[in-house]
Amino acid sequence: MLLAIHGAVVGALVLLGIIFLKGKGSFLIAGYNTASKTEKEKIDEKKLCTCVGMLMFALAGCFFIVMLSDIFHKMWILWLGLGLVFAVSIGGIIYINTRDRIKK
Repeated sequence: MLLAIHGAVVGALVLLGIIFLKGKGSFLIAGYNTASKTEKEKIDEKKLCTCVGMLMFALAGCFFIVMLSDIFHKMWILWLGLGLVFAVSIGGIIYINTRDRIKK
């Protein structure tokens, strides 16, 4: 049962990654979809979608490691995967929001 849930999460993240890499789905990005029109004009939507798409693929890899913990019944793999999810999430957000990577 847990294996199916983990697989669904990995599949959903991969699907979102593909959508974002195609430059679509910016309405799904929290903060961007609620920004004012003047704020949105300062951001390159294609670059933002590309960065978020790559983040989704990285998170899919992390959740795949969590899925492996269910296959091999090893708790340390679960903690490794969850630690990576945390580190990749924080690191990705910092990476996207620094050095004007998504500015026009």
